[in-house]
Amino acid sequence: MSDYQIVNPIVGMQNIADTSTTQNQPLGTIVEAVDRASTAYGAGEFVYLKGVASTAVGSFVTYNADDNSTALLAADAIGPVGTAMSANVASQYGWYQISGKAVGKALTSYADNGLVYATSTAGSIDDAVVSGDRVKLAIGASAVDTPSSGLAEFEIQRPFMDDGSSA
Repeated sequence: MSDYQIVNPIVGMQNIADTSTTQNQPLGTIVEAVDRASTAYGAGEFVYLKGVASTAVGSFVTYNADDNSTALLAADAIGPVGTAMSANVASQYGWYQISGKAVGKALTSYADNGLVYATSTAGSIDDAVVSGDRVKLAIGASAVDTPSSGLAEFEIQRPFMDDGSSA
């Protein structure tokens, strides 16, 4: 699994893969981090947000920049999208990846290089076309089950959903 280390960390900064019941930095903080593990995913950006129930590592979420809350990605969602770096459930705080090579939850038929669409399974994506539910600025970088069961790799660049009518 990845081991992202924050570039230019501030003393007391929460690790990227950790979740905490204590808010350790201002909500909405964005940092750059580099993967130091053998996965070598390179650099990415991460935003610090509140958790939501049922979040697992790799869950796709939409988030609200007004109150820094998250919601598991679902059909007809609107807003910026990130992937959870920890099981950051309700009443907890953690990091969500918003750019770089990310790992996220995918349904069983997800194929390498597939487009990214919200599904009826909250927090997971698929490549089956659903009008209005495409996660823009995200594309698959592996088939499902790489790097591990139920997960896939993605290339993301501040992805978002707008519930647009075009796929």
